[in-house]
Amino acid sequence: MNVFKTTLLAASATLALSSGAMAQEPTKALDVSFNLGAATDYVYHGVSQSDGNPQLSAGVDTTLWGVGYVGTWISTADFDNGTNAEYDLYVGARPQLGPVTLDLGVIYYGYINQAVGPKQDFIVFKLGGAIPLGAATLGAEVHHSNDFFGQTGKATYVELNGAMPIAEKFKVSGALGHQKVAYDGDYTTWNLGVSYAVNDVVGLDLRYHDTDAHDLGDIYDGRVVLGVKAAF
Repeated sequence: MNVFKTTLLAASATLALSSGAMAQEPTKALDVSFNLGAATDYVYHGVSQSDGNPQLSAGVDTTLWGVGYVGTWISTADFDNGTNAEYDLYVGARPQLGPVTLDLGVIYYGYINQAVGPKQDFIVFKLGGAIPLGAATLGAEVHHSNDFFGQTGKATYVELNGAMPIAEKFKVSGALGHQKVAYDGDYTTWNLGVSYAVNDVVGLDLRYHDTDAHDLGDIYDGRVVLGVKAAF
């Protein structure tokens, strides 16, 4: 559920477009980057994955010929059942189709120290796209799993997101999504926040998340999350 999976989901359209712009420059066959992150909470599709506690994370990403990508990411997690970490393995491509940058990928979500019972690991197929609208960007994503977290059956997440610079180094972004799970888990989620680029390596993000499923538990409640990420 990658670092800032929800705190920066809305900004993913901008990042994808940046990669499309770089395609005009000489492209390396192999480019490796690293990231470290911390946040006051770990939120995925509007739901806390750390039981409201702080998060630490790290990852490695490899870009192939400026289009393909492969990566891994690990984060602290807490489902109040013994699970204390999540690791993601992913592969995909970001081809350019006219003004649209696509994102086609497969993600494996694994968990460390799982409790006895339904398996938490699951696989997601992702289709995303982003398009520039003046200084802003508009994006959409669809995530589908044939057997979601906790073996709850088929699940599909659909999201619209956008981002816009509002001042030098500042950007506002938001997203509206709907999670549908075969086993009684449908809800709508949204987030809105502002990010600040401290420098070329470090970024900050302050974001409010909420869902319409507060009756499902505290982890679905609205919350403000402050995160920091270093990428190099």
